[in-house]
Amino acid sequence: MIVIKRTDSTDATFQKLVKALDQELAIRDGDEHVFYAQLNKTDHIKHVVVAYDQDVAVGCGAIRLYTADTMEVKRMFVPLDKRGQGIASSVLGELEKWCRELGFAKCILETGKNQPEALRLYEKNGYNIIPNYGAYEHVANSVCFEKVLR
Repeated sequence: MIVIKRTDSTDATFQKLVKALDQELAIRDGDEHVFYAQLNKTDHIKHVVVAYDQDVAVGCGAIRLYTADTMEVKRMFVPLDKRGQGIASSVLGELEKWCRELGFAKCILETGKNQPEALRLYEKNGYNIIPNYGAYEHVANSVCFEKVLR
């Protein structure tokens, strides 16, 4: 059974999962990884979740303030050998629940065209593609999504 723990970005298990995520993204993103890495710092993120299966960390995600009514989903990751089990949807669902509890109306996020699993995950969970926002506005490899929570 998957158990999800709420924490923050100082959590050592979260940092370990993010390191694995960054290693995977460095391969997928190639030369663009340096650009994306600068936008994915984990310093001072107050809202992080880590998923566990029998005390083994199997996934993570985070949300951070984007605007007064919007949180941005960041650092979603499930190790390759744990994918396809619904863990990412559980993590995302917990992040959305936390957003609602905090009074936010929607979530936005960015992922890359080189991450087809992520594209399917967000579409499956009710996210809609929106125009690229912020630093991703003119990035051809980026795909941005939004989900209205209420």
